[in-house]
Amino acid sequence: MPKSKRDKKVSLTKTNKKGLLLKQKIIEEIRNSLSKYEHIFLFTVDNMRNTKLKDLRNDWKDSRFFFGKNKVMAVALGRTKSDEIEEQLNLVSKRLKGQCGLLMTNRDVIEVLQWFKDFRAAEYARAGFIATKDVILPQGPLEDFSHTIEPHLRRLGLPTSLERGVINLIKEYQVCKKGVALTPEQASILKLLGIQMAKFKLVIKCHWTKGKGFHKDLDVLSDQETDNENDNDVVEDEDMEEDES
Repeated sequence: MPKSKRDKKVSLTKTNKKGLLLKQKIIEEIRNSLSKYEHIFLFTVDNMRNTKLKDLRNDWKDSRFFFGKNKVMAVALGRTKSDEIEEQLNLVSKRLKGQCGLLMTNRDVIEVLQWFKDFRAAEYARAGFIATKDVILPQGPLEDFSHTIEPHLRRLGLPTSLERGVINLIKEYQVCKKGVALTPEQASILKLLGIQMAKFKLVIKCHWTKGKGFHKDLDVLSDQETDNENDNDVVEDEDMEEDES
């Protein structure tokens, strides 16, 4: 009787014993999940936040998310037509590039696509994020801040002084400019001001259905893929939080 491709042992080089066991575990779990779920969706992530990914798992308890090394997930599915676990899964593997993950589910395809199209979560921008608007602070008191934070504000570059226990901005200050990448200091100031410019979102790029095969869902680049293309620096294998569900 021929041996199932699901049971095929995979050689993973250039890794220590602990790392090897972890990679083998991910491969085994992905392959075992193939028998439980009808659909596999490949998605990219804009403004990745691990806390948001944990929230997603709670919303999709009947499904399974996988995040980790793209190359390991590709091995689990099969990188070529000759070693793919199911027909046309190699077409999914070939698209595992950058910051992305897999969703395995039995929910209806239309429901999944619509859910992810609608899903957005505001987040604080980090250094390197392209500012979406100008933020200018007028001269005068910053009454929302405790006086104890004044030295920290000065370290971040704000021209402040402490007058009768109230932080005062000595002159007008532009925190950031629309279209320009944020510095670490600017990102910290925006967070202190409670201004959330970033949007955490997942973009479905393609899906695979048991018995039907591969389907491309989107040719348009996500926000961060566009940034990478512009910088000529497309990340091939980005680490994400490993699957915990």
